[in-house]
Amino acid sequence: MNHRRAERARRRWALLAVAPSILLAACGSGEEPVADPVRPVRVVTVVKHEGGETLSLTGQIQAQDEVSLAFRIDGRMVERLVNVGDQVEAGQPIARLDPEPARNALRTAQANLNAAMGQQTLARNDYERQETLLGQGWTTRARYDTAAQALKAAAAQVDSAQAQFDTAQDHLGYTELVADGAGTVTARGAEPGEVVAAGRMIVHLARRDGRDAVFDVPAPVFRIAPANSVVTVALTSDPAVQAMGRVREVAPQADPVTRTFTVRVGLQDPPDAMRLGSTVNGSIQVGGVGGFEIPATALTQANRQPAVWIVDQATSTVALRNIDLERYDLARVIVARGLEADEIVVTAGVQALRPGQKVRMLGAGP
Repeated sequence: MNHRRAERARRRWALLAVAPSILLAACGSGEEPVADPVRPVRVVTVVKHEGGETLSLTGQIQAQDEVSLAFRIDGRMVERLVNVGDQVEAGQPIARLDPEPARNALRTAQANLNAAMGQQTLARNDYERQETLLGQGWTTRARYDTAAQALKAAAAQVDSAQAQFDTAQDHLGYTELVADGAGTVTARGAEPGEVVAAGRMIVHLARRDGRDAVFDVPAPVFRIAPANSVVTVALTSDPAVQAMGRVREVAPQADPVTRTFTVRVGLQDPPDAMRLGSTVNGSIQVGGVGGFEIPATALTQANRQPAVWIVDQATSTVALRNIDLERYDLARVIVARGLEADEIVVTAGVQALRPGQKVRMLGAGP
């Protein structure tokens, strides 16, 4: 019994002797600090965002200049030389009236002119005779004055007859309707055999040079659209066929039925596929300025200013950068300054990051 008690006492003293050395060894061993883990984050690639929103309206292609060709005088149309869709050149005959009435009027005017010129010749001879006799004292001043007055009246009759002759000659020329410019016939208003009044449309001509895209614009869009807007016009049937244009003309008054304003957009070098009457879509940008769009979850704060975490792709580390905001809502942020296209921004996990920390990107889609 005594032997066991003595053995336990020796063991306790041995442990007490070894304990200090164990503690000293523990204090003297320098353990390396634990490295920060690579933190997974969700990211997005910065994409340039065009300011405002795109408005699109449907319209049609029309000629910039259109004219209704008509006769200047009444008459029976005996011939129309063009039809809808025909291409015409300047000076090309379009239609003709029966020329006989105009020829008869010209003959009458010619006869009246000849008669007036004959009377003028007689009046001139009488005047010259009275002038000679008055100089020799063989006639009276009264007869001389009468001859002078008769010569003036005869000259006036010649002028009147000449004017009537010129008018009759013009009317004969007006029996043929000619195109005053190149273009395309888009409509006809009379058929051969009809008696047409002066000014009645015979054909409608769309000028060849210049085409417009014409839109009926609602009042709200009309108010917010910027002045001198650049409009992208594309064929509805083939959106790849496009042309650029600027607003050339705006109706000063709204349509009384639709309450829309007619806007004509002058096209710059329109392709041949944009034929007259083609249906097109016109698009413009309204409101706001350009910037970079990122999700709202990417936004944080640094130095009491808005900031985002930028990922360095070469080192897979993050850095905090201040930005200037254009506008934002619950879903997205438009950055005016502070970002460049194709940079990578952290969108999830921004609260647990520190500058220089290594990250593992989970997604880099736009």
